Formats: sequence, structure tokens, C-alpha cells
Amino acid sequence: MKILILGAGQVGSSVAANLASEANDITLVDSKIELLAELRDRLDIQTVSGNAAHPDVLQRAGIEDADMLIAVTNSDEINMVACQVAWTLHSTPTKIARIRSAQYLNHPELFIGHALPIDVLISPEEIVTNYISNIIEYPGALQVLEFAEGKVVLVGIKAYYGGPLVGHELQDIRKHMPTIDTRVAAIYRRGKPRIPLRHTVIEADDVVFFIAAREHIRDVMKELRPADKRAKRVIIAGGGNIGKRLAQRLEERHQVKLIEHNAVRAHYLSQELEKTVVLLGDSANEELLLEENIDSMDIFCSVTNDDEANILSAMLAKRLGARKVMSLINRAAYVDLMESHDAIDVAISPEQATIGALLTHVRKGDVVSVHSLRRGAAEAIEAIAHGDEKTSKVVGRRIEEITLPEGTTIGAVVRGNEVLIAHHDTVIEAEDHVVLFLVDKKKIHEVEKLFQVGVTFI
Repeated sequence: MKILILGAGQVGSSVAANLASEANDITLVDSKIELLAELRDRLDIQTVSGNAAHPDVLQRAGIEDADMLIAVTNSDEINMVACQVAWTLHSTPTKIARIRSAQYLNHPELFIGHALPIDVLISPEEIVTNYISNIIEYPGALQVLEFAEGKVVLVGIKAYYGGPLVGHELQDIRKHMPTIDTRVAAIYRRGKPRIPLRHTVIEADDVVFFIAAREHIRDVMKELRPADKRAKRVIIAGGGNIGKRLAQRLEERHQVKLIEHNAVRAHYLSQELEKTVVLLGDSANEELLLEENIDSMDIFCSVTNDDEANILSAMLAKRLGARKVMSLINRAAYVDLMESHDAIDVAISPEQATIGALLTHVRKGDVVSVHSLRRGAAEAIEAIAHGDEKTSKVVGRRIEEITLPEGTTIGAVVRGNEVLIAHHDTVIEAEDHVVLFLVDKKKIHEVEKLFQVGVTFI
């Protein structure tokens, strides 16, 4: 597939790295010549320097025969104009644009019909807000991913000493929970993946990814760690787009305080937010945190646009007694550092959250959802099975009969409104939504081929 990526920032360069490793023809466009040179050498991709919205720059990048345009520059306007130019002059089939401003997103009619020709809108702020609110909804979770319109949930959780299943084999899950069906999709032990088998023993500090119907998630979590009480009191550090969205999402069911250092922005937020208490100040100010009873807070979530400020305020909040601290971190090296040393409880990478949304539209076969995991090394995908026994490699077959790539597991099958946790004798039918976990993302092409219908399909 020939793909043009506009913008060599963190998201653009990460998407380029992901897609270039999968034998796509990638061209990256940006105005920063030095950055492009480094990425060209490191990723072995083509690069073009210039304004990504200018027709001549897009022409030099090869827009005339591109299959897809991914516009992820830091400017909403450049992203929108680039999609318009690509469609008007070259009829580019698929156009994806990152749009951040709520001023545009609040008017969906701009992107319908004969208006701005954008096929897929990606809003990083909305994606990250959903990501954080899901983790808050399930105390103790490190990652919460939804499939099949929320019917199925994949949860990553660290197994703790004292959990009923810690020290037991995976096959004992059924004995512990005879009325609940679940499946462990992957286990990470000291940062390395272990394929979950019937006799695999769960150890303390393992990061366990399990899949279950939404209504069973909390019961399964209790088997791996002592039950955490639901979060009620939340402090959000940073009143930008993400902070505001998160406060709006949480304030109906939680007691929310938001700390913003800019007086004008703080006043604006106090007018916009109905139940959230807006505080003017520095979220890394120890006196302020103590005055706001940080030691009685269930969640401290730092979401400013400054990685260092987020990390320091979260670490301070944790030292002062906040039960769980979360930090938005853009730099991948910082994410690894914080997680490896348990300096904070949850490091949130907006880059990885956004990449999953982009990859959904790049994957071959009928893939409706993609989530990037373990900083891009693993993926969880939701694919729809089409065809019949003659034209499909999965339809009409038991899971044990399907030749899955090494390190790939089928976690669940959603048939209409019915959730079926995958077992060896589960038979996949046409139009089933199949949720798979890939320990090695490099195997994605083999998975895609499984869900592509043969030429005899009518």
C-alpha cells in the first residue's frame, strides 16, 4: 500500500515506523529537513520537505497514485486543506486527518457529504480521554480496551501477592469462577511475553491481559489482585483540552478537582464545568496538594502538555499519599523509565493510543478495531469473518483447526449480542467479530490473510 504521512511529529514518525516495518511504501512530508533526514536513514522511507498542504509538495510526494493520506501535522487547518487538495486534484481514495480543535469537531456537518472530504477523523484528545476514563472506571487496571461496541473488554492488570489465582495454573480459573467465562490472552513477566497455556502458573507482578464480557470484568480482576474500591475523589492537573474533557466525563459520578496554572484559562473552565472545582495554582506545589487533601484522593491524573511537569507532579502526589497516580507522557523513553521503576502507577502515551485508531484503517481484511500495546510491540485487533468454508480460512472451523501465527491467540467471538469466550472447540461463523491478541505485531500480515475472503466468494 502506498501511504503519504503528513507531519513528522511523534505520531507521524511513530505511524511511519509501524507501517514501514510492514512492507508498505511510505513517504513522510514535513517542513523540518533535519528531522526528515534522521527518519529517512533510520526507517528507510522516502521523505519530502515543504508545506504539507501545498499542491506541489503533495505532487512531489507522489499523491497522484497514493492509496491513503494520513494528515497528522500539528495544524488542523493544514490537515484539512491537504485532504481537500488530495481529493480535488487526485481523488485519493482514503484520507485520514487528525483534528484537535473542538471548534471543528463540534460541527460534524463540516465533514459530511460535499463539505471537507475527510474519510476518517482522528481526535487525540477524545481518544486519550476515553483511555483514561476507562482506567478510572476499573480500579487496578493498567490498560482497558473495548471491542464490539463495548460488549467485550480486554484488561491489562498486574497480579499481586494475595490474589486468589496467583501461584495457580491458568486451568484453575474455571474452578475459581465456575459461572464466569474468561480467557487470558497474554502474560508479560519482567517485560517479556509468555504464551498462556493451561499449565502456565501466574506469578506475582505478572502483567496479565485477560478478556471477558463487560459485565464480568470486575469479578475476574478480583482473582488477580485484592479488590480496589471504586474511585470517587479525583484531582486532574492541567486544564487543557484533555483535562477539560476528562473533567466533563467524570464530574457526574466523581468528586473532581482541576488544577490550572493560567488564570484566564482557570476562569474559563470554572464557567464551562458544572460540578468540577477549579483551582488556580501549580499542580507540583506541595502546599496546594496538602491543602486539597491529596492523601484522601483516589486518583491524581496529570495531563498538562509538559512531560516533566506531569511526571514530577504525579510523583509528588504519590509521595503525599494519593492512592493511584497517572501521568500523560509523550516521550517514549520517559514512559519506559517511569513504568520500569514504578515511579508512577500508569503512564499514558497519547502517541500509542492514537496509533491504534490510525492502524484500524490501514489493516487489510475487515478489521474494525486495532489497539497498539506494549509500546507498539503487540496488537489487539477485532476482525469480522466473512465468506464460507470454501472461501474463508476461519469460517466454519473450530479454533483448534485454525493455523494461527506464533504468539497469536483468539480471545473472544461476538455473534450479534452474544459474547463467546474462545475455547478450542468454538466454531467461527460468518459475520462473527473475532478478537485476537498478537504478542508479535510483525505477524499481522499472516492474521490479515486469515480474514481475507478468497476469490470464489460471491
